[in-house]
Amino acid sequence: MKNIIGVRFKKLGKIYFFNPKNLKVKKGNKVIVETAQGDEYGEVVIPNRYVEDEKIIAPLKKVIRIANYKDHKQYEECRKKEKEAFNVCVKKIKEHNLDMTLTDVEYKFDNSKILFYFTADGRIDFRELVKDLAAIYKTRIELRQIGVRDEVKRIGGNGVCGRELCCCTFLSDFETVSIKMAKEQNLSLNPSKISGNCGRLMCCLKYENEVYEEKAKKLPKVGAIVKTEDGVGEVDSIETLKEQLRVKFKDGEVNTYKKYDAKDIILIKDGEEKTEEVDDPELEELEKED
Repeated sequence: MKNIIGVRFKKLGKIYFFNPKNLKVKKGNKVIVETAQGDEYGEVVIPNRYVEDEKIIAPLKKVIRIANYKDHKQYEECRKKEKEAFNVCVKKIKEHNLDMTLTDVEYKFDNSKILFYFTADGRIDFRELVKDLAAIYKTRIELRQIGVRDEVKRIGGNGVCGRELCCCTFLSDFETVSIKMAKEQNLSLNPSKISGNCGRLMCCLKYENEVYEEKAKKLPKVGAIVKTEDGVGEVDSIETLKEQLRVKFKDGEVNTYKKYDAKDIILIKDGEEKTEEVDDPELEELEKED
């Protein structure tokens, strides 16, 4: 068992484990830790606890100290410098006539590096821009191209549900979301209804997907022939979460429909799995991965 603490460097960033040595820290404490990028200022989100060795990726970096007044002041100074660097970089981008949008600037705590985050439709030759910025700041400059999801996560906003965006409140990683998930949940494939502020499929399509998949295994498919208390019919539609089926009965040229609980029907012949190809440019664009 190893004594660890969990530290986060950004509001919704990943949690990294560090070796606190003999330090006792509380949740919310600010600490200076050793990282591969140099010393960093972070917030404790997991206080001292013991974790099994196999759950730790060794070797653990060390906690240098609990942040003091000087560290807090330096951290705030870095935030001020970021705003100034943002304006300078925007000006330089215009001078070089580059087709890119600057979204954020990050100053490393020890001033060893400045990161500039930007979005662009394709690859950008920003070598001259880097030279200009390095000449101004006399430190290492790094430009990182990010996707539209990362951009919205940094900007923030509210979703169609009225709540603050998931990526701005609790999501630390973006998982793959597909059109198939929307189909399995019987959602409208209208791009405006299943896309988020980022223009990609909404992350929340993933939340209930496992439940839908599990329930779908127990239910007959659309087109299945089933026996009910009212006779033999064909499954016309399915309400997966309620585990209810709408069955179609044919009487000559007249069709009638009735709902049944899945447990009250007997499967005679299952329907065929339908694999519909997405043939809509808007839907294909939604499914793109950054």
